[in-house]
Amino acid sequence: MRKLLVTGAAGFIGSNFVHYWHQANPADRIVVLDALTYAGNKHNLAAAFNSDWFQFVHGSICDQALVASILQQHQIDTLVNFAAESHVDRSITGPDAFIDTNIVGTHSLLKAAKKTWLDNGKNPAHLFHHVSTDEVYGTLGPDDAAFSETTPYAPNSPYAASKAASDHLVRAYHHTYGLRVTTSNCSNNYGPYHFPEKLIPLCLLNILSGAALPIYGNGKQIRDWLYVDDHARGIELIIKQGSVGETYNIGGNNEWANIDVVNLLCGIVDSRFAEHAELRKRFPKSPCAQGKAAKSLITYVADRPGHDTRYAIDAAKITRQLGYTPIENFDSGLNKTVDWYLSNESWWRAIQDGSYRTA
Repeated sequence: MRKLLVTGAAGFIGSNFVHYWHQANPADRIVVLDALTYAGNKHNLAAAFNSDWFQFVHGSICDQALVASILQQHQIDTLVNFAAESHVDRSITGPDAFIDTNIVGTHSLLKAAKKTWLDNGKNPAHLFHHVSTDEVYGTLGPDDAAFSETTPYAPNSPYAASKAASDHLVRAYHHTYGLRVTTSNCSNNYGPYHFPEKLIPLCLLNILSGAALPIYGNGKQIRDWLYVDDHARGIELIIKQGSVGETYNIGGNNEWANIDVVNLLCGIVDSRFAEHAELRKRFPKSPCAQGKAAKSLITYVADRPGHDTRYAIDAAKITRQLGYTPIENFDSGLNKTVDWYLSNESWWRAIQDGSYRTA
């Protein structure tokens, strides 16, 4: 039986990981640490509260003493670090929070882990798994080979730079102190509980409300899209079978231009309104309720400063060594995502009106 500390697990990817891990490993115990900043939402974990396998701690990863006490009190053997500021636009307008959480916070976790697992000699079989991003590698041209684990780091945004720094700290604690670590760098995730500031949920909810679908520049920026449960599955393989000290890229083998993502999403929502008459009553401001195509809302806006042209993940290493294969293709995953949002209106309404912070 494993005893996990999952940081940042009230966020999008972390909460999905907690649900996935419990379903796949029901005998394990999970402690969640989350500061509940704007994107942290306890409702993402509502199904786990009051369960004997789960405990929630409200706190910051920058609080080294708190982290150390959790590791000791709960005899944690596996730490999975999702805690991060992750929205590129916010990093451009306010980079300080990204330095504090992504660099200082990760270092606090590493110091607490080193003290508990190495200095005190209590858990030689520990593992610190650090979750990172493909954005640390920079950008690709149309014909460039996809990012591999040996691609040099070249971050282009404050967010990406802060994550690159955290990756280097994790690597250094392994090579200098012998801390048992693994790192994963993932491509763009999507799925349930995705905070509405990101492309797919933003556009989906804008379609339902009849608001514009803002497309940066020409919309031809390319991303590799990864369904969030496939990401969790990849992390599980790394934790159970990965080599200590190694980095693994987790991707969806699924490159799409942003404008094509939005067009696919529009088509799915159009079809839902055509199939289910009640949607026209629930969302009367949507063009779909008025017999118009969702894509009529597409609006091109000025491009983001320093916008990376293309990300693509080469997942050959994790596939070859650990047998990883994404299960969802983009059509199936995006259909599941749309249906989840349509079935969980109260969840995203609470975010829109701010009540999720107090409820």
